[in-house]
Amino acid sequence: MSLDVPAAVLASAERGELTDEQFLSVVRDSLPYAWEVVSAAAADGEHAVPPPSEAHRGQLLRALASTSIRTALERHFGVALAFQNCHKVAAFPLDEVGGAAHRRFISPREQILNQTPELRDC
Repeated sequence: MSLDVPAAVLASAERGELTDEQFLSVVRDSLPYAWEVVSAAAADGEHAVPPPSEAHRGQLLRALASTSIRTALERHFGVALAFQNCHKVAAFPLDEVGGAAHRRFISPREQILNQTPELRDC
């Protein structure tokens, strides 16, 4: 399980009353490293520091691989997230999606150039 869901939040979801704020609170509390990385990327444009442990890497992968978590983070921070190499996260203001920097980051060329033997099994 990737999220620790408090009983009150589960009850809200069961009633169909789950808010973005409740969901984001669960994400922030359950995946604090992922929240930190996305916050840093949203503030600085990019976060490229490898996670300190496999548990931290797992948090980031769960957050960015889940459509509901990823889109909630994007709405909250007002950005579009892009992801490479198990740890390299970029956040683009919505009006820059499709622009030169965004296209470059998500390109196959950049993906190839960001490969290293150390990250092969990440």
